[in-house]
Amino acid sequence: MKKLILLAIALLAAATALPVRAATLVPPGNRSIEQPPVPGASARRTQAMNTTYQAKYRKIYALLKNDAALRSKIQQVSATYGIDPIHMVGAIVGEHTYNVDAYDRLQTYYVKAVSYLSSRLTFSYQGENVSDFVERPEFSSCKEKTSSYELWQCREQVWNRSFRGKTVGTTRFPDDRFGATFFQPLYAGQTFGLGQLNPLTALQMSDMVNKISNLPKLDARNPNQVYKTIMDPDLTLPYVAATLRNSIAAYKKIADFDISGNPGITATLYNVGNPEARAQVLKAENAKRAATRTPLLLPQENYYGWLVNDKLDELKALF
Repeated sequence: MKKLILLAIALLAAATALPVRAATLVPPGNRSIEQPPVPGASARRTQAMNTTYQAKYRKIYALLKNDAALRSKIQQVSATYGIDPIHMVGAIVGEHTYNVDAYDRLQTYYVKAVSYLSSRLTFSYQGENVSDFVERPEFSSCKEKTSSYELWQCREQVWNRSFRGKTVGTTRFPDDRFGATFFQPLYAGQTFGLGQLNPLTALQMSDMVNKISNLPKLDARNPNQVYKTIMDPDLTLPYVAATLRNSIAAYKKIADFDISGNPGITATLYNVGNPEARAQVLKAENAKRAATRTPLLLPQENYYGWLVNDKLDELKALF
């Protein structure tokens, strides 16, 4: 009798429980009819290379189309991280169209990866290594962070709040990103490899990649290993997937949007970074709209994500 009563209570609770509302699915395609403006830096870089965006797009597309092994790697890694491979393809295509031109052969990336092991690289600013820099008292609140993503996010926020564009002690710090100041020893703005990742992003994703792909954790005290990881396609693809997965999760958790069906949005976030902060801004805007019964604002693609959505049929044909 007691079991029957407990069963009846459980059934009643299940019947009366409120259904869990799913996040709003962002439809495929672009919200903008025309492509948003491309930043001047991208235009100048492309002109300096004596090429065009279309030529760069065709080059990275050809690399993907002609290398079945690379496509297979992308499919395998995507499945491991629970995302559609089109998100990885979109991020890679966007980076090589508007950032650095792709190499003609995948093998070149492996060769470059090995070369970084013999380079003398440091993550530092004016002789102060970043590992020493983050031991300053301003970063004390970050010590409680338990994951590499939360840790480096916290440190980046402290940088923006306490150091960026300010004079602290006798040091004048540049009004620039944390990653550009400490993590790009060869030249500012540099990203690397098939996924055009920057070292700070790789350090943020280290714990997730270690947990899911069982790759060794990265350490800011070993910049050569960080750069090798970024350049080696077999090592960098999990970091690309982890970055995309993190953006999808952030928008669902914070802004209540499911962006997993729109690779132009995930590509945009891959390009601009800081998905949590951007999701928070979108959430705040939609809270205001809800109060005035104004239609919700959907996530918007930038110039980079717009291209991915515009070329979606062609990109899907790769698989």
